[in-house]
Amino acid sequence: MVPVLLILCIFFLAEVMPDEASSRPSVSLPGCPDKCGNVSIPYPFGIGKECAATSLNSYFIVTCNDTFHPQQPTVGDQEAVVEVTDISLEHGEMRVLSPISHICFASSNTTFNKFGGGYNLQSTPFLPSPSRNRFMVIGCNTLGLIGGYQGAASQYTAGCYSYCEGINTTSDGAPCAGMGCCEAAIPANLTAFGVMFEMNQSKVWGFNPCFYAMVAEVGWYSFRKQDLVGNLGFIDSRAKRGAPIIADWAIRNSSCPEEGKEPPSGYACASANSYCTNNGPGYLCQCSKGYEGNPYIPNGCQDIDECLLRTQDSKYEELYPCRKGVCHNTPGSYFCKCKMGTRSDGTNFGCQSLHASTGLVIGLSVSAIVLMALACLYIMQLQRKRYMMEKEEYFRQNGGLKLYDEMRARKVHTIHILTEKEIKKATDNYSEDRVLGCGGHGMVYRGTLDDHKEVAIKKSKVINDDCREEFVNEIIILSQINHRNIVRLLGCCLDVDVPMLVYEFVSNGTLSRFLHGADRTSPIPLDLRLKIATQSAEALAYLHSSISCTILHGDVKSANILLDDQHNAKIADFGASAQKSMDENEFIMFVQGTLGYLDPESFISHQLTEKSDVYSFGVVLLELITRKRAMFEDRFNEKKSLAHTFLLMFRRNKHQLMLDIEIIDEAVMAVLEKLAQLAVHCLCPSGDDRPTMKEVAERLQMLRRLHMDAINDCEDNY
Repeated sequence: MVPVLLILCIFFLAEVMPDEASSRPSVSLPGCPDKCGNVSIPYPFGIGKECAATSLNSYFIVTCNDTFHPQQPTVGDQEAVVEVTDISLEHGEMRVLSPISHICFASSNTTFNKFGGGYNLQSTPFLPSPSRNRFMVIGCNTLGLIGGYQGAASQYTAGCYSYCEGINTTSDGAPCAGMGCCEAAIPANLTAFGVMFEMNQSKVWGFNPCFYAMVAEVGWYSFRKQDLVGNLGFIDSRAKRGAPIIADWAIRNSSCPEEGKEPPSGYACASANSYCTNNGPGYLCQCSKGYEGNPYIPNGCQDIDECLLRTQDSKYEELYPCRKGVCHNTPGSYFCKCKMGTRSDGTNFGCQSLHASTGLVIGLSVSAIVLMALACLYIMQLQRKRYMMEKEEYFRQNGGLKLYDEMRARKVHTIHILTEKEIKKATDNYSEDRVLGCGGHGMVYRGTLDDHKEVAIKKSKVINDDCREEFVNEIIILSQINHRNIVRLLGCCLDVDVPMLVYEFVSNGTLSRFLHGADRTSPIPLDLRLKIATQSAEALAYLHSSISCTILHGDVKSANILLDDQHNAKIADFGASAQKSMDENEFIMFVQGTLGYLDPESFISHQLTEKSDVYSFGVVLLELITRKRAMFEDRFNEKKSLAHTFLLMFRRNKHQLMLDIEIIDEAVMAVLEKLAQLAVHCLCPSGDDRPTMKEVAERLQMLRRLHMDAINDCEDNY
């Protein structure tokens, strides 16, 4: 048994590289400084243009600030310069210090100091690491929001709510779980982001005049009650230079060459003993096993002399074993030559003595191997049995038995219960090529079932244990929804940790992409816009009043309205759905809507009602008639709220300037004016003053008829 375990140990040790060597190869270009202060600056980074890989990206240039002692390295342009405290070639990471967003109040309604941070990383090689950073908020009774873009077009908004009941709300060192401070995850590929605050100023505590928000390295911040006290006390005492952020860097806008093909022009892996690894949108270079140094410069990866390391430092004897033999270095590795009277122990890294009992040792070794094989088979059987029991337990916890009983009692035959094996087969084991979208609630995959039916499979991120009972009831209710303009729930998968839902597949993408996507130059006629608006309103009215139990959608936006091949609208994504209004505690956990669509009344009342869906639908109507996003950039590149801006223009009777020029026509101006009035009616500050979705649908049907009459009259006159 010993020889087998020895082989496993040596295999593990062979994968570990030494922490340091007596002499390291240079990490910078010849003639270039390799440090700024205490920070190593490895190529492709460099101090000044001549020492950096500017052909790959100008942001690899590092500026060394001599006014500090020790010197401080920085990267960035005039708009955003950040201090660098560490650069890792091996992991493709950089630690920088970023300013902290904050807002301070002299009284409950007077602002005296405000700073909002954010970055546009579109043209840089840097992206905030989603696993190494968190979005954090410090303060009392404030909602911190982070908004930005994932890639070129996908919008992202997240946040958390921090509240207090006095200075002794929580204790020093407590986790940031909502009292005094809170935190939220950030997504991958966040190319641009900014921070904003929403707070209930009527509840501002006198001892807490300042609120802070930041993206910071996991584990850096530890809560202290003193951070809530005084003006900018947290920044002055603990974060004068900013909060540390771990930024992933790579050679962006390119990927590793295909195996067997010549590397493209500008390929960054310059060392002969290096290899390429894809890293998100881009790639990194690594030294091959047995080599160390900088793979981005010619001959940068140098052979590790394992034998020399053994003689210089005893700690490497275990890392590079050579028992009872003589160590010989080879390019990228080494071998252990056995002395006379010894032979290899079968590992190439050790020798053993020859003696008369060799046959007995071999026999014992074979027996040990047989016993180990039998033990492995037994363990595999136990693991398989445990796996099946785990699947059954998940099915029971997720309400599978109750779902079967409810289906029999209510005679529901439209729900198909799939196994995880069937889901993996349908999605090619959750292949990235099958991803339709990624939102705050989870991933959505395109799948193909055994009957060749195309479906959309929603894999949620998490479900509260207290909600599993309601989850089965929601499946039963959603399965009974039968409306041509609502995406149909077809089935579910319950033998997994987090249940998955299976919906019908809608082929033509979202209304958001149709209005604002890359093909924005294609005209969209007014009759098609009215058709989409009417069908969407009818579907929401059906959810509110046409079935036995009222369902609030809770996340109405153009990204959750799908279009089929005939451009028929279908309401989708019930991840934020609720069958009741929410109390204050539930609402704090419910902040998941997209910025620009949220009902302002819900922030005050902490209640979600049918009128919240009406407000969000009013924003969708504005998108249809203006072809602007809910949060759009004006001609000065400033972020504006579509709803707020349109209401201001409407009160000044200048709202026609915001209408999409494609649909402006003298023959249909009466229709457009009534459509604008309907959108403004939906956006009333008070929910009681807004129409119901049924009334909205009826008025849209009337406007469609009015539009058709106007077009027909125009054709007759012609």
